[in-house]
Parts: sequence; structure tokens; C-alpha cells
Amino acid sequence: MSILVTGADGYLGWPTSIRIASRTNERVVLVDNFGRRDWVEEVGAVSATPVADIDTRLDAAEEALGLTNLSFVEGDLTDRAFVNELLQVHEPHTIVHAAAQPSAPYSQINGERANYTQENNMAATRNLVWGLHEHDLSDTHFIETTTTGVYGAPEFPIPEGGATMENGGERDEVPFPAMAGSWYHLSKSHDAANLRLANKQFGIPVSDVRTAIVYGAETDETARDDRLATRFDFDYYFGVVAHRFAAQAVAGYPITVYGRGEQRKPFVALEDAVEGLAQLALGDPDDRPDDVTVYNQVTRAISIVEIGTTIADVAGEFDLGTEVEHFENPREEDETHQMEIENDRYADLIGGQSVSFEDGIRNVLETLVENADTIRAHEDRFLPGVLEDRLADEAN
Repeated sequence: MSILVTGADGYLGWPTSIRIASRTNERVVLVDNFGRRDWVEEVGAVSATPVADIDTRLDAAEEALGLTNLSFVEGDLTDRAFVNELLQVHEPHTIVHAAAQPSAPYSQINGERANYTQENNMAATRNLVWGLHEHDLSDTHFIETTTTGVYGAPEFPIPEGGATMENGGERDEVPFPAMAGSWYHLSKSHDAANLRLANKQFGIPVSDVRTAIVYGAETDETARDDRLATRFDFDYYFGVVAHRFAAQAVAGYPITVYGRGEQRKPFVALEDAVEGLAQLALGDPDDRPDDVTVYNQVTRAISIVEIGTTIADVAGEFDLGTEVEHFENPREEDETHQMEIENDRYADLIGGQSVSFEDGIRNVLETLVENADTIRAHEDRFLPGVLEDRLADEAN
């Protein structure tokens, strides 16, 4: 028996893998097909922090952290034959499923990427749950990172679980409606529905971890050795808004906020995201859910303009002169939407937020300053067109 972590070469999957391995003597099996590396290269971007190859990472985990219980298997989870062999050989009692094409902007590029995103993400999840059923492993705890993006931007508080519907005087709890705003987010809505069906039909215990926007450059473990660093994307397609704003500050540009920027988005620090997944993976088997348990993996909602002003303030500590500038919003969105999202279950799981947004940004800027040459060499990957147009006008 073992613990299986899919997407283990990724931004969230790698630090989660070594956090879990550092707290157990069980075999932790890492699975990946290195897709994230390929997708980022495809859009002409690069990780700000050098990302070691998997063999170097495993060597560093043993040398720096003393971990001898990690194994790696390369393979594609959309291949049913591979998944069947993986489950037969390793018989996991827990799966942390972090493998997916995770970028909403990438899924919106064209129909080919939209199809790839949905086919890749949903096929991998279906193959895993059907494989568990067909190999008599239906008591395996299935932990999947979906996304808070499945909720969209409703005008009412988002529950941590289902929603209550009333019709004709009768009330019942139903799954939250899929209000996703991208082909990627909708793939995760479909995943959530498929997991509910897998629980109902096969009895697989499911923890649906709805991950917010994750920011941060390192965890306690990855900070121990440069070879253990997780990737840090800062481009438009794979870098989250906080990372892109930080890259603008390091490259000497203003922080670009579209419109008023008062709309709030859910965030969680990398450290707090990793801790929650580790807690679920290593929990008492007697406490694992019988049904589907939803966790809103978020520690706070932050407005876009507050993200920008916080980064600008912290940037001053690094002698980076930048400030927030507002530009006309090319998107159709509510610039004042005040998201409210419940997170009591997740907060209890991790014991409360451990990293403040300011401290997380401080660590991000520290990391990016050390890799400033890489940031500047790829500034065309994160500067919005509206800023490029203004700079061109000023130069003429």
C-alpha cells in the first residue's frame, strides 16, 4: 500500500509530495508526464526559478531532507492501460490528484486548447476512479484539487459544500451549480460531478479540495535546497495575478490594474495549500469521509487593487520603485464584486492561516529579485498589451 500523488512535478504537486513524504514512513509514489513544463514552453514562457529535473529533485530530497520513501513513475493518466498498471502495482490507500492542465487563459486560446484541457483533465480523473473500482480499491481516499473557479462570481456567500434549493415549499441541499467562466474551470466542474457519481456508484471516499488562487515561491521543505525549488510562473497564461504584478515590480514597470479593481478573489499561500493536502493525505483512515466532502482551500479574499498596492508597498523594501496604475478594463466584469466564501472546514484542517499575504509577497519578491535577469528577459510574457501600447507611445 502507498500514497499516490499525481501532478507531482508541478507547482503545487512537488512541494505537497515532499511534505507528505517527510511525515510518513510509507512509500509515496509520484506520478507525472511533465506536461506543465511543455505547456509553459509552448507559450514562450519560463519558470523564474530554475526547476531541476526529477532525478535531481529526488536526490536532493534524500540528501537535504533525508527522504528515502519517494518513488517516481512517468506516465500519462489519460492512458487507461498505464493507470491500470499503476494502481495494480502500487495499490494506493490514498490518492492526491493534482494533475491537470491548470490554466484558464491557456484553455481560452483556441478550440484545440479548450478540447485538450477538458479531455486531458476529465479523462485522467475518470481513469483513476474507474481504475480504483475495477481493481477493488474503492476504499481509497481520493483527494482532488478542483478550483474555486467552479463557483463563478455569485452575488451571495459561497458555501463550503452544497447549496440549499427551495421550490414549491420544499427544501433540499444540492451541489453548487456550475458557474465556471472558462473551459478549464468547467473541466473541474465536470470533475466534481464525476467524483460525486464515483462516490455514489463505487463508494469511493472523496475530498473535493476547491483550490483558490495559490501564490508563493517556496515552502519550508523547498527552501532547504535550491534543487528542491518548485516552479514559479509569472507569464500571462500560467502565472497568477499576484505573481504577474510582482514580476512587473521587479522589471521596473507600474502595476497594472484594470478598471477600479475592487473585485475580490480568493487566495491561499502555497504553504497553506500544501499543508491542507498533507493533512488530508495523512489523516486517520477512520476519519476519512464516507461521501464527498468539499473544502474551500482559501484563507482570505483580496481585491485586485489591494494586491497591487500591497506589492507596491512591499517592493519599497527591496528598493523597487513602482506604483499602481489603473487602465481601462478590456474585460466585461464587475469591478466591485465582493466575493464572500466560507472556509471554516479548511481553516480547521490547517489550524488557520499561517502566512499573511504581506509575508507571502515579501518572499515572492525576494525570490524574483534573485532571478531578475530571467524576469526582464521574458517581460513580453507578462506585460499587458495596454501597458506595452502606452510605453510605445511614450518612446515615439
